[in-house]
Amino acid sequence: MAEMDVALKEAMQIDGAIGVALVDHTSGMALGTVGGGRELDLTVAAAGNTDVVRAKLRAMEMLNISEKIEDILITLDTQYHMIRPLTSRSGKGLFLYLALRRDRANLAMARHRLRTIEQTLDV
Repeated sequence: MAEMDVALKEAMQIDGAIGVALVDHTSGMALGTVGGGRELDLTVAAAGNTDVVRAKLRAMEMLNISEKIEDILITLDTQYHMIRPLTSRSGKGLFLYLALRRDRANLAMARHRLRTIEQTLDV
């Protein structure tokens, strides 16, 4: 689990990061979180975004889309919420969830950094 903690702390170094979680989309449970607090309840966000991932996977199945989800982006007035499913065999069924302050984040750089973190994370 130390590697997970390091990865989550690294994600919090992304400009504008509010909070990050590693989530099991089969159960909705956050396996680890960093940040959040009063501004964002990461446990609730993990459970809620599990529904987003499940809905997108169902829609892709109904549309016979066999591609993998690279990431899901939710844009709010003041925040970006990024969901990045893990692609490694050990990470199957897990996703990284990152919330960013929109006025402080560079979306392209955040996506790049989260991709790099996801590729090096082995759970």
